[in-house]
Amino acid sequence: MTTPAATARRAGRREWTAFTVLLLPLLLVSMDVSVLYFAIPAITDQLAPSATQQLWIFDSYAFALSGLLITMGSLGDRIGRRKLLLIGATAFGIASVCAGYATSAEMLIAARVLLGIGGATLMPSTLALVRNLFQDDKQRGKAIAIWSGAMTGGIALGSVLSGVMLNHFWWGSVFLVNVPAMLLLLLLVPVLVPEFKDPSPGRFDLLSVPLSMAAVLPVVYGLKEIAAEGFEPLHLGCLAVGLAFAYVFVRRQRTRDDAMIPRALFRGRGFGAGIALNTLAAFAVMGSAYFTTQYLQSVLGMGTLEAALWSLAPSVVIGAAAPVSAALAQKVDRGYVIAGGFALAAAGFALFSLVDTDSLWLILTGAGVLSSGVVTVMSLVSDMALAAAPAEKAGSAASLLETGTEFGGALGMAVLGSLGTAVYRGDLADSEPAVRETLGGAVAAAHRIGGEAGEQVLALAREAFVHGMQYAAWGGAALMLGAAVLAAALMRGVQAPAPPAAERAEVPADGAAVRAYN
Repeated sequence: MTTPAATARRAGRREWTAFTVLLLPLLLVSMDVSVLYFAIPAITDQLAPSATQQLWIFDSYAFALSGLLITMGSLGDRIGRRKLLLIGATAFGIASVCAGYATSAEMLIAARVLLGIGGATLMPSTLALVRNLFQDDKQRGKAIAIWSGAMTGGIALGSVLSGVMLNHFWWGSVFLVNVPAMLLLLLLVPVLVPEFKDPSPGRFDLLSVPLSMAAVLPVVYGLKEIAAEGFEPLHLGCLAVGLAFAYVFVRRQRTRDDAMIPRALFRGRGFGAGIALNTLAAFAVMGSAYFTTQYLQSVLGMGTLEAALWSLAPSVVIGAAAPVSAALAQKVDRGYVIAGGFALAAAGFALFSLVDTDSLWLILTGAGVLSSGVVTVMSLVSDMALAAAPAEKAGSAASLLETGTEFGGALGMAVLGSLGTAVYRGDLADSEPAVRETLGGAVAAAHRIGGEAGEQVLALAREAFVHGMQYAAWGGAALMLGAAVLAAALMRGVQAPAPPAAERAEVPADGAAVRAYN
């Protein structure tokens, strides 16, 4: 005999232990975004990839990940999030071994694609399981805050770990570090993490799989190429194709009962707004990273490992931002806390606008302030969006949040990167093409010229880059202030809905709590 409790059941030691295990795949997937930063010279020496192959070694992972997030989130709701997590961990581990021992560029690219597919199963599965494990509002907010901080920290940690491993081992070791973690995950998840899935999922809409990929991939590719090469007709055409497929995909989702993205997700007031605000936060963090990495290496002249180690400095304050914001949101309207996070990000951009060619501590302080604001926003809007979604659709909800993050990051690099590049090229209009194209090209040209003339070229290029970064920073600050106003208007008064009966604690006669899903 059981009787439903009046409130959501609080998580205990078992749930928090399970949550700690779920942070493993999150860290590894986010680390794999940046793990190749130091390894690519050694890979070039060993595998001799062409310029196109080298590009795909970097990008194939991100494309596979972003293109399949929506599909995997929906699939996890149907077959079980724990099951999909275990399948993804197996694929991720196998792909890591294949990448670590790749004997050709083609083999490495294929392994990176498989890593992206595995990552697409892990990201929404872990976030959806957090939604299911923590039914109490305060505990879920704290867990998602930690989750957001771990995801942000993993990207910075990946480049540092890559540099450390390459100092002692061969380039394949940067992939093999995934294997022990995935084995541990496969051992512990079946013991600690219960299964959750939609009890009435309906049919799986197979046609929506290629439609979602056709909507996401051309847009992400177009934005990335615009950031690197500018507004070329081919890149704009990719955006147009992706948006056209997105229109078809959305129309299909609105007219089918077995839609991959259930319409029920958008009935909660906080869900759609949360997706949009999360996208804007990703815009800020990736748009700023476009400049900070180049500033540390090409303006200050740091080596890659030294730059990566310095880039960890902002993590000191970032680690505290999410828990503090989660606690503050229990006392102050969340809409205002989210708006404050965007205002903090705007302040970080404002500090970037004050940077000159020798401002290490100012750039690090700006990065710390900006990232703290972004983590505040991401943790709170993720919590609110997931709370607004039905528990049985948590996988689909998490996949949309992650897809928004991919879009926002690509858009931030494209918009702010293009703005900075336009100013840079305008300042160097009379310079030779190699110098005018990019700061990296200017550094190479200065080394080729040598002597005092080379130093003068490099000084002018660095000043032009900083000038472009200042303009981009003001643009980013203005956007973040607009986002703060939007957040206050859209999220003010939004509260997490009361848990439905299926999510409330059921207390049997012996007093032990049992789950709604098994």
